[in-house]
Amino acid sequence: MKKILCVVSSINGATSFSTKLSNAILDKLKEVYPKLEIKMRDLSKTPLPYLEVRHFGAFFTPAEHHTADQKEAVKHSDQAIKELKDAEIIIIGVPLYNFTIPATLKAWIDHISRAGETFSFADGTPKGLLTNKKVYLAIASGGIYSEGFMKSYDFTEPYLRAILGFMGLTEITAFRIEGTSTPEFKDTAVLKALETVNKFEF
Repeated sequence: MKKILCVVSSINGATSFSTKLSNAILDKLKEVYPKLEIKMRDLSKTPLPYLEVRHFGAFFTPAEHHTADQKEAVKHSDQAIKELKDAEIIIIGVPLYNFTIPATLKAWIDHISRAGETFSFADGTPKGLLTNKKVYLAIASGGIYSEGFMKSYDFTEPYLRAILGFMGLTEITAFRIEGTSTPEFKDTAVLKALETVNKFEF
């Protein structure tokens, strides 16, 4: 039984290109692993709260000393981290908004990036604690950002590889639907991306 966490961050629902790409990845995984346990976290429908002082206070206070307010403040983070720890495979749908990830996805990352939970400085150097997991990024953009003159404006994949890698998630594969708003690419963008997923050996 493979456990999969699928994170949705697009605001576009069923018409979202990043969600379509995530679903294609999920369909391929179903072919490889007949028995799957799938946890969906749709950040567009149930976003995590943006970090406030009370969250940081809870994060850096030992659980046995939490006040009632701190227990309430930390519950979203605890649940999100539990889902990550339970999963063996993580799929993250990533639409490119203004050259970077959606605010809801950044909020999720802020809640899962916790010392002592997903990374450690115990020996004086950073160590990722989320290991032996595979991550698939499903990135969608209206323009072409994987190459060419717009590549330097892509702050999705480089950022996610850096922050997830810091937490120990280093086995990352990125798939892209790109050019969906570009006249010369929009008619073939989805098909090209789905072919890439179909040819990949999961």
